[in-house]
Amino acid sequence: METEDIVNIEIALLVEALFLRYGWDFRQYSPAHLKRRIAHRLSASGLGSISEMQAKIMHNEKFAAQLVSDLSITVTEMFRDPGFYKSLRDVVIPILKTYPFIKIWHAGCATGEEVYSVAIVLQEENLYERATIYATDFNQQALVQAKEGIFSDKMIREYSINYIKSGGKRALSDYYTSRYENVIMNKALKKNIVWANHNLVTDRVFAEAHLILCRNVLIYFNKDLQNKVQKIFFNSLVKGGVLCLGARESLRFGDFEQKYSELDKTQKIFKKNY
Repeated sequence: METEDIVNIEIALLVEALFLRYGWDFRQYSPAHLKRRIAHRLSASGLGSISEMQAKIMHNEKFAAQLVSDLSITVTEMFRDPGFYKSLRDVVIPILKTYPFIKIWHAGCATGEEVYSVAIVLQEENLYERATIYATDFNQQALVQAKEGIFSDKMIREYSINYIKSGGKRALSDYYTSRYENVIMNKALKKNIVWANHNLVTDRVFAEAHLILCRNVLIYFNKDLQNKVQKIFFNSLVKGGVLCLGARESLRFGDFEQKYSELDKTQKIFKKNY
């Protein structure tokens, strides 16, 4: 048997053990993502093989939690892909303004930078007061950081550039307070955000929503899991609701392609038909 085949078997057994022992289900994540993140933890741990890692997670809950954190998708930044937020203002906001109140589900929110970005857009478009943002993730540690709204100031210059490119109407510094080497997001941005634990792999419909954002998450899932999550989103959206995906994601060739109209092909923004 080739070495590559053995590694694939080891990975399959590892994620199965993680599910059976702790209930964390990564079995339908993309093989490339699993291989890359498991290799990272293997290197950091000093273990000799993935099989040794499997034995360790079975008996060491702290180590298992480290692996789960590695497998989580936490890559994010404020106003990531500025063109998307420009389209959010120009294309989606006019739709949201037709509702007396707005429910937004931000699925896979990681550490919250993009949630605060959406909150800023809503505030600048005079929609924040009638909106509730449900921000969810299965990574509890990431949710705690997101709720605190404390971020390193090392990225603020880049975030500010993103904000300007996205059509920002003020200065990004109006929305946070600098303290030591961190920035703290203003309380006014936090009051209508509900942070909650939700696992797209194992949980079901979260809330009836007018807007769902799940950007750059589905690319880490295999096709079957993508379709399962798309069903959750479809059933969660009101008629005429809007779904926002990441730049590398699409509804094409999936079970729900014909059930949406394309609002922005480049930015992957779709409107539910019925």
